[in-house]
Amino acid sequence: MNRTGLFIALALWLVIGVVFGLYPELDLKLASLFFDPATRTFPLKLNGWAGFARDAAMWIAWAFALPSIVALVVKMIRPDRPLMVRGRTVIFLLVTLTMSAGILTNLTFKNYWGRPRPVVVTEFAGDQQFVPWWDPRGACGRNCSFFSGEGATAFWTLAPAALAPPAWRPLAYAAAVVFGALTSALRMAFGGHFFTDVSIAGLVTFVVIWLAHALIYRWPRTRFSDEAVDAALTRLNMPAYRLRQRLFGRKTGPEPSV
Repeated sequence: MNRTGLFIALALWLVIGVVFGLYPELDLKLASLFFDPATRTFPLKLNGWAGFARDAAMWIAWAFALPSIVALVVKMIRPDRPLMVRGRTVIFLLVTLTMSAGILTNLTFKNYWGRPRPVVVTEFAGDQQFVPWWDPRGACGRNCSFFSGEGATAFWTLAPAALAPPAWRPLAYAAAVVFGALTSALRMAFGGHFFTDVSIAGLVTFVVIWLAHALIYRWPRTRFSDEAVDAALTRLNMPAYRLRQRLFGRKTGPEPSV
């Protein structure tokens, strides 16, 4: 997560945005590679193994987040106990996942950027007009094509890769990029997204991860410690914990000083 990586991501974003903005038909040409004119469909969409691979990719991504989710829930229930996962790890993974695959994708762009998916445009036997990536005026009403939520989730595995031991980190980054690319290609093969939907999803996700990593781990003015996160969660959840103790009339352990 250095500046070189950020510059490469921003340069790719600029190139893809400009090239596919000037020549939007490139999106159609790439999508046509997965379309069968004879059956007028995207055949892989009907393949059971491909569907399983799509689901498995999301399970794998969420498996990286699960320990942090469990640790946070347990901490909310028992704030008197230390976090089971490092505090900064919990914040870093859950904030980046929420921002990239949740807020920016599903709650923002996909609901307000009306780009139709490949499977519903007229070029692929649908009934809606194709629009380039930069045009929000498509006929899609909700859960639209730009940009890909599953692509963002798959590329989010760059976040746990950033926390791998230094010796393993390059391999972890490479594995995350390959995983994100394969998952995104599968979404294209299903007719669910255009190339710009998945590529920009990956680049947006990387920028979110880069900024969060800098704020939490690298920049002296904003970085903090695992102990500070644990103490803050203890203070936040202790009032509810004390209330439960009073309501149920029992104490489950000594209260820490905060």
